[in-house]
Amino acid sequence: MPASTAGAVFACPVFAEETDFVPPSPDTLTYSLTLPAEPTSSRIARVATRAVLHGHGLGDMADAVVQVVGELAACACRFTPGDEMYVSLRYREGALRVVLYDGHRRHEHPRMVEACDARRRAALRVLGCVVRECDGEWGFGEAREPGGGTRMWAVVPWRGARGYAGVE
Repeated sequence: MPASTAGAVFACPVFAEETDFVPPSPDTLTYSLTLPAEPTSSRIARVATRAVLHGHGLGDMADAVVQVVGELAACACRFTPGDEMYVSLRYREGALRVVLYDGHRRHEHPRMVEACDARRRAALRVLGCVVRECDGEWGFGEAREPGGGTRMWAVVPWRGARGYAGVE
C-alpha cells in the first residue's frame, strides 16, 4: 500500500434515512428523454408524459399535453427517421413547456427553407389546434445546439389545458 494512503479511511456516502422527502409537485416537474426517431417512440413519449403529469399532480393537463407531445414526436419521426429526438418537459409559472429537438438541419437555399417549413407546419396542424384551444403558444426553428437540427416547442397553460379537458 502506498505511504500516502496508509491509514486513510475511505467511505462511500450513505443515504441518510432521516432526510426530508419532498413529494413531486408541479414546481419540481422537469424531465427529459432521448428517444430514437421511430414510430414506437411517439407512444413511449406519450406514456411517459402522462405518468409524469399524474406523478406531479397535473393529471388534469394530460389530455392536452399528451396530444402535444405525441404530435411533436410524430413530426420528428417524419423529418429524421432513424435519428434521435430529445424531449424536454418543464412546468414553470403555471404552464408546461414542451421542447423537442430533432436532427433535421435547416436548408441553405431560401426556397427549400420555405418548403420545409410549410411541410412542418402542415405536419403540426393538429398540435396548433390543441395549443390554440389551450391559449398557449408553439413554434419551431433552428436548434442552436452544437449538433444543429430543429427545435420545436409548445407552451400549454394549466388553465387552458383544464378547459381543453372539460375540467372546471
